[in-house]
Amino acid sequence: MTTPTPMDPAATPVRLLIVDDDPLVRAGLGLMLGGADDIEIVGEGADGTQAAELVDRLRPDVVLMDIRMPGMDGLTATESLRSRPGAPEVIVLTTFHADEQVLRAIRAGAAGFVLKDTPPAQIVDAVRQVAAGDPVLSPAVTRRLMVRAAGTGPRDDRADRADRARQRIAVLAEREREVAIAVARGRSNAEIAATLYLSVATVKTQVSRILARFGFNNRVQIALLVHDAGLLDDDGAESAT
Repeated sequence: MTTPTPMDPAATPVRLLIVDDDPLVRAGLGLMLGGADDIEIVGEGADGTQAAELVDRLRPDVVLMDIRMPGMDGLTATESLRSRPGAPEVIVLTTFHADEQVLRAIRAGAAGFVLKDTPPAQIVDAVRQVAAGDPVLSPAVTRRLMVRAAGTGPRDDRADRADRARQRIAVLAEREREVAIAVARGRSNAEIAATLYLSVATVKTQVSRILARFGFNNRVQIALLVHDAGLLDDDGAESAT
């Protein structure tokens, strides 16, 4: 496990909104995250229905969103937020682990999924990563989700999905395709840059182009598309088990 690296002290602090129905959890997260010099907690909400109004008023960079809340749950709130232009990044926060919930959150545009019992330093680092444009799901979790997503539905539907994915991937330039495959392997921008002999800034630009081309919200959606297209197998990568 790598040691969390703070952001540049000269950089603008990450503006964070916490949405959780439990006041004790909000207080704990506030103490935990408020101690970081590069994170500014701009507000708190107790229900998913409050998220949109708070985002409009406070303009956070990242929303830490609980899943289980009365009124509007966190997944519905995430889907609503991420469908809007200029939406903040969303990290889904929960006490349980369920593949279906993770997949729904990711397809809704969430940039990560964090358990509430995650060590404090890792939650702080997750906020930093998402603000920097990197997802917070580990490569192992990403592979697990891709396998589950690929294995759902009738065989004919999966074959059709693979064909559609290959057709979409075919529009990418060669360098974009290489970056997409590296993203699907769970590599960070820095790792992709080192592997492909590019600058980190160039990698970020390539990833942004891929996201825009397909109308995606996050890197895990790129990974799912690459997996559906069979590019990891074609490229000699080991299949997840």
